Amino acid sequence: MREHYTITELTREFGISTRTIRFYEDEGLIHPIRRGRTRLFRPSDRQLLRNILRGKRLGFAISEIREIVQMYREPPGEAGQLRAILRRVAERRAELEQKRRDIEDMLGELDAAEEACLTRMAELGVGQTSRSG
Repeated sequence: MREHYTITELTREFGISTRTIRFYEDEGLIHPIRRGRTRLFRPSDRQLLRNILRGKRLGFAISEIREIVQMYREPPGEAGQLRAILRRVAERRAELEQKRRDIEDMLGELDAAEEACLTRMAELGVGQTSRSG
């Protein structure tokens, strides 16, 4: 295992910008070692960055990610952190399932509106026109 990673190595590995990593540093989520102007990241920083990015993909806010990270560093520790993650995952899942239901409802309404328009156009003897962008 490597002792340190540079910011450039992490940006390439995770497909993110140096600005993103600096943002997470400014937010107090990661704490690289400084050698002059160079930032050196420990393997634990790399793993933490991976988890931060996973949290963002799952839709967690920075404040939620910060709370989960802090739990690991302080009481209630890892067990509390895992419970918090499970709670957040359940909340996020419920939000996404509601959005899915809302989208299905909207698609149904669009289908009904489209069908009503096509029916009325047929009653009027008007052909369907198409637009090209």
